[in-house]
This record gives sequence, C-alpha cells and structure tokens, in this order.
Amino acid sequence: MSDSQPYEATGRTAQKMRTRAALVDAARALIASGVTPTVEEAASAASIARTTAYRYFPSQRDLLVAAYPEAELRSLLGDDPAEDVEARLEAVVSEYLRLTIDNEAGLRAALRLALDPVGTDREKLLLRQGRVISWLKDALEPLRGRLSDHAIERLVYAIRAAAGIEALVWLCDVAGLSRDEAKDLMLWSARALLRSALAETQAPHASPAP
Repeated sequence: MSDSQPYEATGRTAQKMRTRAALVDAARALIASGVTPTVEEAASAASIARTTAYRYFPSQRDLLVAAYPEAELRSLLGDDPAEDVEARLEAVVSEYLRLTIDNEAGLRAALRLALDPVGTDREKLLLRQGRVISWLKDALEPLRGRLSDHAIERLVYAIRAAAGIEALVWLCDVAGLSRDEAKDLMLWSARALLRSALAETQAPHASPAP
C-alpha cells in the first residue's frame, strides 16, 4: 500500500468502508454527547480493536476531520470568492445553514449541553467552537473601510443570532416551519441585516433643530 493511498482503498474495500463508517458514526455520537473523542474512545464505542482503528485514523485530528470536515474549514467562500459583499454573505450563510441542517441532531445535543449550567466544559464542545463568527467576518471582509470594526462585529453577531441551530430550533419546533422554509427565512434575515447596516452608512445626518 502506497503512503498516498488510504488504508480502506485497498484489499477488502467494502468491509473496510463499513469499519471506517462505524468509527465515524461512533465519533459523531460521542461528539453529540459532549465528548471530543480520541481514536481509542471511538474504537471502543464502535466495538472495533484499537489497533484496527489506528489504521484508518492515525491521529485524533484525522478522526475529527472525518466526522466533521467543517471543523477544519477557515472559510466557506471556496476558491473563487465573489467580490460583492451580498453575494459573499449569501454563499457563506447558505453553506453554513446546509451544514447546520445536515448536522442538526449533533448540534441540538451540543446546544443542550452548552445551555447546561452544571457539569459542562463549553469550550470542549467540538460543535460549539464559534467558527461561524470567523466565516461571517470572512464574508464581510469587503466592508473593511466602509464600516467601522465595531459596526462589522455588531453585524456579524446580529447575523449569527438570526441564523444557526438556535434559530432553526425555534423556527421549526415553535413556528412550525419546514427546514427549507426556515433556511429561506434565515437567509432573508441575513440579507436584511446587511442592507440595514449599509443603509445606515448612507443615511444623511439629521439637521439640528432650529
């Protein structure tokens, strides 16, 4: 087996893919329960030998990236990002919401744990690491110079509050929207917040009263 070829790509590939999937599923279940698993912990949860698990995932980082590839993403804009800030925001929020819905079960569990005032180390929850803030700042980078750092930060926080697992839970569980309807509404909110922030920079200063 060459160094560039993954272990599961040779030999009894179907069985190996099942073993790999079992390890990834076990890692995701552990992450959803509030544990950032080691390779040994995932192997134990999947009833797979530790030495076998290391053939698939030589390190904890390899395992975590396989379970949640977005954990390593520094940007959601792709290789050829748009220059227009609204297009950039649309691309980032759309992809972020897709990831949110795809990982909804784990994110709901992580949200419950993050809200637990007792017995939870919030900073250790893999799915509650605040990566969305950096993705949104990346999307809004063209606003540097047009808005102050404080205004951009306020906008980022407003968009994050309006789009994510917390908003999804309310829109679906309380308002009764479908996932698609909730996604459309969160995208609309993000666009509206951006346009409002830009409008504030163009509004004329009020004249003093005579």
